[in-house]
Amino acid sequence: MGRDLFRYKGVVPVLAGLTFFTIIQAVLIILQAKWLAGALTRLFNGETPNAVFPMMMLFFGALAGRYFIGFLKQKVVEHYSEKTSTALRRDVLSKLFALGPRYSKQEGTGRLVTLIIEGTNQFRTYLDLFLPKMINMMILPLAIWLFVLWTDRTSGIVLAITLPVLLVFMVLLGLAARKKADSQWEGYQRLAGHFTDSLRGLETLTFLGRARSHRKQIEHVSEQYRKSTMSTLKVAFLSSFALDFFAMLSVATVAVFLGLGLVDGKMTLLPALTVLILAPEYFLPVRELGTDYHATLNGQEAGRAMQDILDAPAYTEADDFSLSSWSDHDELTLSGVNAASLQNISLSIKGRAKVGIIGASGAGKSTLIDVLGGFLGADAGTISVNGQTVSHLQQPAWQNQLTYIPQHPYIFSGTLADNIRFYEPDASDEEVIEAAKKAGLSSLEELLHTTIGEGGRRLSGGQMQRVAAARAYLSNRPVVLLDEPTAHLDIETEAALKETMLPLFDQKLVLLATHRLHWMREMDWIIVMERGQIAETGTHDELMKKNGMYASLVQAARGDTHGVADSLYERT
Repeated sequence: MGRDLFRYKGVVPVLAGLTFFTIIQAVLIILQAKWLAGALTRLFNGETPNAVFPMMMLFFGALAGRYFIGFLKQKVVEHYSEKTSTALRRDVLSKLFALGPRYSKQEGTGRLVTLIIEGTNQFRTYLDLFLPKMINMMILPLAIWLFVLWTDRTSGIVLAITLPVLLVFMVLLGLAARKKADSQWEGYQRLAGHFTDSLRGLETLTFLGRARSHRKQIEHVSEQYRKSTMSTLKVAFLSSFALDFFAMLSVATVAVFLGLGLVDGKMTLLPALTVLILAPEYFLPVRELGTDYHATLNGQEAGRAMQDILDAPAYTEADDFSLSSWSDHDELTLSGVNAASLQNISLSIKGRAKVGIIGASGAGKSTLIDVLGGFLGADAGTISVNGQTVSHLQQPAWQNQLTYIPQHPYIFSGTLADNIRFYEPDASDEEVIEAAKKAGLSSLEELLHTTIGEGGRRLSGGQMQRVAAARAYLSNRPVVLLDEPTAHLDIETEAALKETMLPLFDQKLVLLATHRLHWMREMDWIIVMERGQIAETGTHDELMKKNGMYASLVQAARGDTHGVADSLYERT
C-alpha cells in the first residue's frame, strides 16, 4: 500500500515537510544525548550541580524541541489525513453513483456502507500512523548510526548488523499479520453485509417464523469474525514481543562492548554514555512502525478496497446528446448490443408504448432494464435515440426523464412525505397528498408526520411499492422503468397494487420487466427473453398465435397447481 500513497493529491509536499521536520528532530535527539551524557559525566567527575546546570538546560531545551517538532508533524499529518479521507469518501460515493445500482447489488449494500463509513475512518488512522512513522524509520536510524559510527566504530558495526536482523523479523511477522488481517477484513465485511441484510429482512423473517433459526446464522458469522480477530491479535502480540526482545538484546550487546571498552581503557565515559543513550533511540522508529503496523492493516485494506472501486470500469463521459420530454415521435433503438449476460440484443421502442419484458428467472430481464436505464453499459453494438448514436444511456438528458421502481425501493429514514418527494424535493404538501391518494396510501391525516425507515415505522413490501408509485405519480416523468416490482408480494397485495399502478402508465413510455404474466395483457408490446437473448416479440395476441415460447409460458401458468404464481392471469 505504501507505493499507492503517491496517487493521493498533496502527499509529496506532506512527505517533504515531514522529512524536513524529522531531520531537525534527528539533530535534536543527538544533541539531547550528547548534552545529557556530558552533564552526567561531569557530575561523575565531581563537578557541582550548579556547574552542569547550563548543560542540563540545553538538554531540556533539546528535549522540548524534539517533542514540539513531533507535535508539529502530527498536526501536519492529521490535517492531510482528514482532507484526504474526506475527499476519498466523496470520490467513492460519486463513483458509486456513476456505476449505478447494479454495482451496489453485486458488491452488497452492507459491505459498501461499512466501507464508506468505517473504512474511511480506518484509512485516516492508517495515514495518521504510517506517514510519520515511515519517515522516522527512513531518517532517524541513519542519522543516529552515522553519529555513533563517528563516535565509536565498534558500536556502529554492532548497530549496523542488528538492525537488518530486526527488519527481517519485522517483514516476516508483517507478512503473517497481513494474511491474518486480510482474513479478518473479509470476515468483517461479511458480518456487516449479513447484519444489514438481516435488519432489512427482519420483518419478513418474523412473519415466516424463521427469526430464531436465522439467529444461529448470525451467531455463526459473528463467531467466525471473533476467531479471525483473535488470530490476528495473537500475531500482533507475538510481533510486538519479538521486536522489543531483539531491540533490547541489541542494546544490551552494545552496552557489553561499551563496558569492555571502558574496562580496557580504550574509551572514555562521555562517548560511551552518549552511544548508550542513543542506542534505544536507534531502534525506536523500527519498533514504533512495527507496533503501529498492525493498527494500520485494516486501514490499508480499506484504502485498497476503495481504490478498487475508483478503478472499476465506468462509463465514458456523457455524449453531446439532447432530448426534450419523451413524446410519441421519439424512438430508442438497440442494435446488436452485448452487455453482461445479454447477447445480440436488437430492438426498437417508439413513442409512449407500454413494453413488457417477460421470461424465466435468469433470462436477462433485469439486465436489459439496467441497460435501458443507463445503469449498465454495452460491451458491443450501438444504442441510438432519435438517430443520435450514444455510447451508453447514462446520459442526463435521458435519465432525468426516468422514474425507476425496483423490486425493493429504497426507503430512507424520514417522514413519509419526504420519501414521496424523492424525485421532487420542492413539491408542496397538497401535491404529495394527491400522489399518495393515487398510490393508495392510507392515514393521510398523519402523512406529513409519520416517520418511516430506520428508527421509524416499518413498512411492508406492498407499502414500500406504494411509496415508489407515489414518487412516480408526483414526479410525473415521461418514462417509467419497473424491475420485478411485485415479485416478492402475495397475490392479493399484487392485485391491489396493480389497480393503483395501471393509471400511472397512461401517456408514458413504460418498460416493465417481470415474470408475472398477468401484466402482459396490459402491454402494447412484449419482449420475451431467454438465456440473454430476445426469443420473440409482439403483442399478446400475436405471440399466442405463434405458439412459441410465450405461449408455452402462458400454458404453464394456466396449469400452475399452486394457483398463486399467475392466477391473476386468468382474471385479466
